[in-house]
Amino acid sequence: MIKIIKYFFESLIIYLFFFIIKLIGLSISRTLFSLIFKKIGPIIKSSNTIKKNLNIFSNKISEQKKREIELNMWSNYGKTFVEYMFLKKFRKENLHINIEGKKILDEISHNNKPVIFVSGHFANFELMSMEITKNKINLATIYRPLNNFFLNPLMEYLRKKYVCNKQIKKGRSGIKECIEYIEKGYSVALMIDQRLGEGDRVKFFNKKAHTTSLPAQLSLKYNLNIVPIFIEREHKDSFKMKIYEPINTSNFNNKSELTLKLNQILENMILENPNQWIWTHDRWK
Repeated sequence: MIKIIKYFFESLIIYLFFFIIKLIGLSISRTLFSLIFKKIGPIIKSSNTIKKNLNIFSNKISEQKKREIELNMWSNYGKTFVEYMFLKKFRKENLHINIEGKKILDEISHNNKPVIFVSGHFANFELMSMEITKNKINLATIYRPLNNFFLNPLMEYLRKKYVCNKQIKKGRSGIKECIEYIEKGYSVALMIDQRLGEGDRVKFFNKKAHTTSLPAQLSLKYNLNIVPIFIEREHKDSFKMKIYEPINTSNFNNKSELTLKLNQILENMILENPNQWIWTHDRWK
């Protein structure tokens, strides 16, 4: 009961924020909520988890640098929060994003053969699936529903309407859905950077972490290429999205070898811009 009350009042505050955001517009809201999240983020979420994760990432980071990365992460968090109210605008326009490797997307669309897209929670991660579908690729994307069931319906609505209308709930039932979509000719997109309790323990920044092996399992079973994607927020809140060369999974002997490779790719993405990865997840628990 206490949790329900907490979720209810939490959702009221967030819906009020969304109303204010729509009222004052994208540009001012980004600036305002960047500041708000930098102030309240460290209070709501424990900085200890972030610092622990940053120590695993690199034991050579100074306390000042850790603080800088943490504040930049919260700033990006705040801007991404705002941008949920403007997904319709991003759906209709292309000026906000530059895609490196668009030719790869065009080839996937032309070949009409499914692939597995993988990435992590960088910048505004929702825009990756949006751009894939804008390039006329049939796509189903795996997502984790919000714990707050007062907020989750809105998020599901926004994702289905503006990001990707084929949404698969994370979990065992979702694996069955993935297979069904692949057999219908759909590509599948998923994030591989969160801890998965039942996942394999695979090295990630020199320490083993529970890691999803689903991309490896699906790609090996159905002989599908894996296509990593990275997105980065740039100056004046434009975005750069990089499409990596497809990974031919027939070159790997087993799912463990392939999953390790994907973790290494994810590591390089984080190294490219540690300020925009979400460090709040207890990745190495």
